[in-house]
Amino acid sequence: MKLVEPPSCSSLSSIVFIGRNHRGQWVVQEQNGLYGGLFVSRAQAIKYALFENGQHPETIVELPREIELDMGRHPDLSQRAA
Repeated sequence: MKLVEPPSCSSLSSIVFIGRNHRGQWVVQEQNGLYGGLFVSRAQAIKYALFENGQHPETIVELPREIELDMGRHPDLSQRAA
C-alpha cells in the first residue's frame, strides 16, 4: 500500500502563487506560507500546487513578475483554530 500525504490546504479560499524566481526556477507559494517549493518546470509546479490545494485550479495565480520562495513566513494560526 502506498501512503500519500494529505493536502496541506484546508480552505478553498487559499490562493497559491506560481511564478519564476531570479534564477529562473519555478516557485509555488501558498499565500499564508503553509506550503511552497521550487521546481524545474511549470508543469511540475502546477502539479504540486493542485495536489496541495485539493485540485482547485481556480485558486492558482500565475504571476508575471518574479517571486521568491519565503518559507520563513508563519501562517496565521488563529484562522485555523475552530
